[in-house]
Amino acid sequence: MVNLSFGIVALGANLPLSGQELWAGLRRTLDILHSEPGISISASSRFWRSPAIPLGSGPDYVNAAATFTTPLPPEDVLAAFHRIEADFGRDRSTGRWSSRVLDLDLIALDDRIVPDAATLRHWIDLPFDSQTRVAPDRLLLPHPRMQDRGFVLAPLAEIAPDWRHPLTGLTVQAMLDALPPSALDGMTPMDPSEMAGPA
Repeated sequence: MVNLSFGIVALGANLPLSGQELWAGLRRTLDILHSEPGISISASSRFWRSPAIPLGSGPDYVNAAATFTTPLPPEDVLAAFHRIEADFGRDRSTGRWSSRVLDLDLIALDDRIVPDAATLRHWIDLPFDSQTRVAPDRLLLPHPRMQDRGFVLAPLAEIAPDWRHPLTGLTVQAMLDALPPSALDGMTPMDPSEMAGPA
């Protein structure tokens, strides 16, 4: 019997692709992810409008979160995400916090801590000014910034509020509730009327 893992992916974009609305590009991405061998989307959140971080660094984003099941190891899942980003025209050489047509972040896979608790804790505790200058040279799970990001937690709370962080023990809902109000400034779920018509 194949062992399936429960995964979480955060999606975002703030540059349109081929003239499409941002939300339409993310909806298309969810379809592509679901058709990817070894990845099956099980739930997806609403689309949310979110300001770019740092504030003023680019156009507003549209964000979403989805859960999926997979038999693949984390490295293969991440490679699939990077391939899909590249197919959309994502240029990873423009910097970590630059505008992009698609961003797929592997947030978690089951209760795995990768590579180990001490390394993950180091990156979780990294001061904000250091976050803008240094990036990990390896996959970290869960994503070390997930507990800080309203644009990840608010959508994720719609579909997996009870998922528990394997290092801190906090649920998604608890992490969302612990955020300062400023972490959600400017974030609004999109109204379905904004997405009427063809994607």
